Amino acid sequence: MDELLSIEEAFGDLKDPRSRTPEHGLTEMLVVALCAILAGADSWSAIELWGQEKLQWLRRHVQLQNGIPSHDTFGRVFAALNPKQFEACFIRWMSQLCPALAGQVVAIDGKTVRGSHQRGARAIHLVSAYGAGLGVVLGQVRTAEKSNEITAIPELLDALMLKGAIVTIDAMGCQQSIARKIVEAGADYVLSVS
Repeated sequence: MDELLSIEEAFGDLKDPRSRTPEHGLTEMLVVALCAILAGADSWSAIELWGQEKLQWLRRHVQLQNGIPSHDTFGRVFAALNPKQFEACFIRWMSQLCPALAGQVVAIDGKTVRGSHQRGARAIHLVSAYGAGLGVVLGQVRTAEKSNEITAIPELLDALMLKGAIVTIDAMGCQQSIARKIVEAGADYVLSVS
């Protein structure tokens, strides 16, 4: 079996948005945030708290010379990251961790991110691929500004190795072109018709 792709390798192309020398390295912040989220943290405060509780364990994997960043630092840095770069790095990391989806149910669904609506701009809407048997999100694509899930679903399907998987999508994705793309990837589909 090939050696697993480290977070540092998978996210190596991700540009640090900070202009001055940061107190906390981007790789350190990614390791803490990704581990905390996988452990159930669902806010920047929860990530900070989890990191503080697991600091000694984390230091076996990353230096964390200046300790755990504050929740405000996590929020500012992640908000400033290029979302397309982050998405590409995340999908690369997840597809290497879960390369074989044969026999797995992959649920495709869109959700609006709560609290993401800002002055005059519409809220962020994401289409996610959830590996039901694995219990992990395999990838996400943000819908275009004046678009909907129908345009984002094919992009997400292209990013996954679906051979042998069963893809489920609600009525929004019940399109011939989407069904064709799933079949061409070597997967089966269950599409909801309402």
